[in-house]
Amino acid sequence: MIEKTVEATVPTNVEKGIKEMQAVVTVNYAETLDEALQMYGEEAVLSNAFANWRVTLQSNIRSKLKAGLTPEQIQESLGSAKMGIAAGGAKIDAQQAFIMKFKVATPEKQAEMLEMLRLAAQA
Repeated sequence: MIEKTVEATVPTNVEKGIKEMQAVVTVNYAETLDEALQMYGEEAVLSNAFANWRVTLQSNIRSKLKAGLTPEQIQESLGSAKMGIAAGGAKIDAQQAFIMKFKVATPEKQAEMLEMLRLAAQA
């Protein structure tokens, strides 16, 4: 077991009248999985691991949605994900991604995209 310091800062928010605040705490920190299991128990270790993994998966899902992937493509990409292993690049159907991006674009952005296609067709 080792001691670790963890710090956090609340940034200034003028609108809410909050000045920057900071605190630092020192906690006992397990150096191995076995030590963590002894210190905190299996339920706590698994609960924390899965909570963090859930946040990672949600971040990946949001990124893929913003990139224009469909829910089906995201499932295919992340459905076999393993905790602690970086998700590989998704196989993206460029045409489908473009269509999905077009569908959610503003009318102005859609006009830009159509013009881009027209110019590409002339080249």
